[in-house]
Amino acid sequence: MDERGFIEALRKLPLHPGARGLDDDCAIIEIGNEALILTHDMIVEGTHFQEGGDLADAAWKLVAVNLSDLASKGAEPIGVLLGHSLGSGDERFLEGLHEVLSAHDVPLLGGDTIKATGKRTFGLTAIGRASHTPVPSRCGAQIDDQLYVTGQLGCAMLGFEDDPEHLAAYNRPTPRLSEGQALAPHVSAMMDISDGLMLDAFRMASASEVSIAIDSALVPVASNERRNECMRWGDDYELLFTLPLESEPPIDCMRIGTVEQQGFAPLILDGNPIVNPEGLGYQH
Repeated sequence: MDERGFIEALRKLPLHPGARGLDDDCAIIEIGNEALILTHDMIVEGTHFQEGGDLADAAWKLVAVNLSDLASKGAEPIGVLLGHSLGSGDERFLEGLHEVLSAHDVPLLGGDTIKATGKRTFGLTAIGRASHTPVPSRCGAQIDDQLYVTGQLGCAMLGFEDDPEHLAAYNRPTPRLSEGQALAPHVSAMMDISDGLMLDAFRMASASEVSIAIDSALVPVASNERRNECMRWGDDYELLFTLPLESEPPIDCMRIGTVEQQGFAPLILDGNPIVNPEGLGYQH
């Protein structure tokens, strides 16, 4: 069973309204006048961090990818819960964990440890507080909205290939927390790019029941010669969002496309319709 099939099976279970049908990056729990934002991500050795690599980097990335989900909701982090598989290199893991939590002023709330063999797997639950309500989702894009992205795509891909200039983008990504909070009152839809621009834009279009048209020449990439790969590789943890046509973004970003009436293809790249998500990005 692949990820998509497993999530479809999960949707048959009793779901809280805050789960948003398991279509979003986070769950939203309203308590009184506040909304709590909850997310959980896992990373696996050899997939999300290098086999035999520095576990300080793995700890940083584990926290950063979860905070990136909070950023896509415009949330202010409250704290994290850690799921840790004990093994060699734990001292370095703790050093990296201290560094990333200190860098983003996020406290550890608790968690669990296990003793395991084989490839290391780590999990983290991040909890945040909504800075604005309604909390942005990936399903709110409207016809004639403009599509924007923060940062530069493909840096993590080059870092994975040991390009010295881009190692940090792969090993120690920076979650766009302040940008997400600035955008939250203005966006119609927002998500972070974890599995590649093309696949995540396809998902946003499908969830919003629109078509999204992207002009690849407008997409900021780390390598013009590998533009196509940069738009598909993933691990970028930039923000992808839509704004009404008349709105000016409150942060530095690039407009890369438009939202159109739903057609037979959720995604349109340089005028070419794309109906199948296969090959658009990283899929489990």
